[in-house]
Amino acid sequence: MTDLNRDEIVADDVRTLARLGYAQELARRMSGFSNYAISLSIICILAGGITSFHLGFNSVGGAAIGIGWPLGCLFSLVVALTMGQVASAFPTAGGLYHWASILGGRGWGWATAWFNLAGLITVLAAINVGTYQFTVGAFLTEAPGLTAQIAAVAVITFSQALFNHLGIRVTTWLTDFSGWWILIVAAVLTATLLFCASTWEPARLVTFTNYSGVPEQPVWPRIDSVAWLFALGFLLPAYTVTGFDASAHVSEETVGAARHVPEGIVRSVIVSGVAGWIMICAIVLAMPSLDEAAEQGSGAFYWTMRAVVPDGLRQALFVGIALAQYLCGLATVTSASRMTYAFARDGGLPYALRRVSSSFRTPAIAIWTVAATCVLFTIYTPVYETITVVCVIFLYVSYVLPTVLGLAAYGRWWTTMGPWDIGAWFRPLAIVNVVGCVGLITIGMQPPNDKAVWIVGITVGVLMIGWFGFARRAFPGPPVNVVDWQKKEQD
Repeated sequence: MTDLNRDEIVADDVRTLARLGYAQELARRMSGFSNYAISLSIICILAGGITSFHLGFNSVGGAAIGIGWPLGCLFSLVVALTMGQVASAFPTAGGLYHWASILGGRGWGWATAWFNLAGLITVLAAINVGTYQFTVGAFLTEAPGLTAQIAAVAVITFSQALFNHLGIRVTTWLTDFSGWWILIVAAVLTATLLFCASTWEPARLVTFTNYSGVPEQPVWPRIDSVAWLFALGFLLPAYTVTGFDASAHVSEETVGAARHVPEGIVRSVIVSGVAGWIMICAIVLAMPSLDEAAEQGSGAFYWTMRAVVPDGLRQALFVGIALAQYLCGLATVTSASRMTYAFARDGGLPYALRRVSSSFRTPAIAIWTVAATCVLFTIYTPVYETITVVCVIFLYVSYVLPTVLGLAAYGRWWTTMGPWDIGAWFRPLAIVNVVGCVGLITIGMQPPNDKAVWIVGITVGVLMIGWFGFARRAFPGPPVNVVDWQKKEQD
């Protein structure tokens, strides 16, 4: 891309943003690759794919990996395709919240904003708690106490906020590096496990074994229904392959956003789904014994690595994985802070959160607020599995709301599409999206994660009180609706 072409594309991006009622305040410097890399970094198969591996494996064993993972990723792809359709039409930093407001009204947008923001903050908490616990499990024989975990998560999170504060140029360089780093380390890990395995038994990947009730403090309580356990195992791909809405949240910093944002969303899901599947299949194939691995619970991956990989190489891989997980959290701070900035810009949060640093052109106050809120949440709920379930529920609720509204509006009051358009496929895929999201939410609230019922229930209650109590009168919402937008497009 020449400088002249780039300037023309940026000028068109700025005009598109102006038609949506916003001025260009953030620095628009991200390429299409950078936009894809930030979603790839947040998905990060080396984070969720490893730290949540036991949620899948300790349900029905190898079949949860060989069969369950691709099915779960196929659903994520459906979500990504419908999300890309809307993102191309409305490329703003508000992402899901803005789409719901434009397509269904400010009340739906307000609810979507809170679910998405809660999902992003809790997924940041899950990533950073997972990073800490992975590092402890990889390098220490005995885990420190809860106070040490909270202190370490605070250091991790605030350092990620500092990098974000320093500007989109720094963040973009790190997330671009992260995108390549994840794929390189995953490839080396996969090759190492397959090379060091004593034997390969491909049948493991399609064999159903009931590992509920294992170990003494089980990953899943004893359940006799293998079909239900198989469904519970979907939490592994659902948690791992999520956060791809990050590409939408940096729309106002992406050159050629109407095309590159949906491409980044869909591409990150496809690449992560395929690479992640190959990687976790290698973990299962390398296990000396599936039964012994299941007895390790959340330590199954470490046990496998120690059993088959030489010490020096294993330690090097652990360092590479820990770095990828750290960069995953850094990209999540970027995504969550842009959502916070956009919501504050429209009056949904205190005005201070929409302020942009004059030196770095980043939403500095939003960045540090996101970091502090994440740390506070880990103090309230330090259990990794519960955090992951809560973030999956919050994020997928925020994913499904604009999809439902888009399904109702498509071809009726929403007739002007963006340059990235899946056409007649939108309606059937949107229906699959809605049904699948309801199923995931149901799965996520099952024991031992039933604490999520209280967290989600209280959240819904507080949102209803907040909306009908004051936000319905005080919240102005985005400056345009879908009718205004289409008129501007036609003019």
